[in-house]
Amino acid sequence: MDPQETTDRPESAALTAMVEDAVADAGVVVEEVRVAGAAATPTVEVVLDRAAGPGGLSLDEVAALSARVSAALDAAGDEVPGVGAGEYMLEVTTAGVDRPLTQPRHFERNVGRLVSVSVDGAEPITARLTDVGEHDVELVVVRPGAKKGMPAKELPAERVGMDRLGPAVVQVEWGTAREPGESPDRAEHTAEHTEA
Repeated sequence: MDPQETTDRPESAALTAMVEDAVADAGVVVEEVRVAGAAATPTVEVVLDRAAGPGGLSLDEVAALSARVSAALDAAGDEVPGVGAGEYMLEVTTAGVDRPLTQPRHFERNVGRLVSVSVDGAEPITARLTDVGEHDVELVVVRPGAKKGMPAKELPAERVGMDRLGPAVVQVEWGTAREPGESPDRAEHTAEHTEA
């Protein structure tokens, strides 16, 4: 195999366990650990998410968590599970806004945001996520304006069971940022910063 060729290799259970142990008391969930890149210098990619609560991880939090993971891997010595001996790159990150929302905690973190989601396997709809319960979510379907420049129309809120939802994807909104439950005419006209 060409050492410059980029390949994905299956993650090592031992490597994942090391990462999970390193961040166990930090209130985060390890979403994914994988080894990718050129065989000569592989990259250990670690994707983290906040275990509970609103908002994503800050840059400072990711940096601190990266230092913890790095220290744990350094403690393994010359044989990092799934990587072996030699140099490797470590990349610790969050999933980002384009990550599909599949877990209740993903939906909780995105209350108030616009999402594209399939209900009962149908074509995806665009809806505002207004509430998340233990087993369901509240969606307000948003229909585009009848003509260009006309405001979108929001339909009445509907509760939908989590088991009826396909993966949802956050839609980045430019222009109108508002709090959940706030009427569209009271919203400030600013760009919304989106973190998943």
